[in-house]
Formats: sequence, C-alpha cells, structure tokens
Amino acid sequence: MRIGELAARAGTTTRTLRYYESRGLLSARRGGNGYRTYDEDDLKLLRQIRTLQDFGFDLEETRPFVECLRAGHPEGDECPASIAVYRRKLDELDALIGELQAVRAKIGMRLAMTEGVSPLCELGGQEL
Repeated sequence: MRIGELAARAGTTTRTLRYYESRGLLSARRGGNGYRTYDEDDLKLLRQIRTLQDFGFDLEETRPFVECLRAGHPEGDECPASIAVYRRKLDELDALIGELQAVRAKIGMRLAMTEGVSPLCELGGQEL
C-alpha cells in the first residue's frame, strides 16, 4: 500500500509517517515508480506505536516494541527491552500516583480544617 492508504488505515497523517521514518521507527520500501510502499506488518507496527502513545509512552519509548515486532515476534511486548520499558513506565506511574495521593491528602486536610471553622457571612463577617 502507498503512504496515503497506510496513514488512513492507521488513523494518522502522511507527515507523521514520514517523521516516524526519519526517526527510524518505520521503514519504507520504494516501488518501481519511486513511491513509498508498505505492507500489513507496517500497519501492525503503527498500531503498536499508537496504542503505546495512547497509554502515555513517548515516541522513543516505543522503539523497543518496534524492534521486537521487526525481530519477528507476534507482539511487540515480548522482548526483554520492551518488558524493561513497561517496568520503567509502571515505576513512573507509581511515583506520580504517590505524588497525587500526597497532594490529595494535603487538600483533604485543608478542607477538613476549613470546614471545622464556622463559615462567615461575606457581607460583614457575621456567622450564618
């Protein structure tokens, strides 16, 4: 398939595909007419990249998954490098969750302190 068809089937743009190619994540073959040509394996690779990006992975973090697919594995997450990226991402998420829980606890404490004080009328400071 040509680049336009691949972009449409992958739900992206031709510009994005050319960018992925420049980053070494996508390899185009050239037909006799000089046009880029792709196959179903390229579509599978793009779907893997898009899924990972939807999960919050940056483009460079998708590289081990792409390489795993290119090595002939049916899924891009079966290789040791892919598993290592999953572990790093989980560690990042756990750290973020911890930070959010700490912020939540502080806000909850402030709310509890605020609710413990009688609300004052805005028009003169009298209690309601």
